Amino acid sequence: MTPWVLRMQWLDLCFMHWPVPPALVQATLPTGVEVDTRDGQAYVGVVPFLMADVAPRLMPAVPGLSAFPELNLRTYVRVNGESGVWFYSLDVTQPLAAALARTFFHLPYRQARMWVDRQGDVTRYASVRTDLRTGPGAFAGAYRPVGPPLSPAPDSLEAWLTDRLRLFSADPAGRVYRGQIHHRPWPLRRAQAEIRVNTLGAAQHFDLSGAPHLLHAGRLDVTAWWLERVR
Repeated sequence: MTPWVLRMQWLDLCFMHWPVPPALVQATLPTGVEVDTRDGQAYVGVVPFLMADVAPRLMPAVPGLSAFPELNLRTYVRVNGESGVWFYSLDVTQPLAAALARTFFHLPYRQARMWVDRQGDVTRYASVRTDLRTGPGAFAGAYRPVGPPLSPAPDSLEAWLTDRLRLFSADPAGRVYRGQIHHRPWPLRRAQAEIRVNTLGAAQHFDLSGAPHLLHAGRLDVTAWWLERVR
């Protein structure tokens, strides 16, 4: 395998997942990308966290550019028999990082006004999208880890929702790409959350109003590779 090209840290992350009908998810995906399901059910996730130490291989982090909050809306898909993550939106405060990710990774990064505060083990998080190319989107809530560390079994729902070492994206012409990442196992714990506002799935007509499945991760060091075209 060629050397990785990008490193990053993911901090104070919360997985918030809702079951969604597979047909509704499939209707949002391009040709050649199939919804992935577990026991006949698709899932859509809202994932707030902080990015840190984002930098190319062998380069130092840049103050003001290498650390920022990120909030993504995602589901799980299969392409050519491989499973991975599909992103509907990735909201950030850093315009240059968003532009670079759109250009080189074909990911729908969007600029947003965001506010994050951590007191003790509670993270309070709010975001309002200002780049409306994927439609409006807002989120406000708070979350915290609870309970001991988890070691999910490989066949568990927790592993299915989180153990994804590749992403898929598409360029404006509809060509589909695969991106590989690498990290150690997720440092997962159960989580509690209070969600006050969540309109991130409105453009796709996803109902994310019920109680979500919640998991928390404190810190994960990640490396990423260039995209490869797969369709």
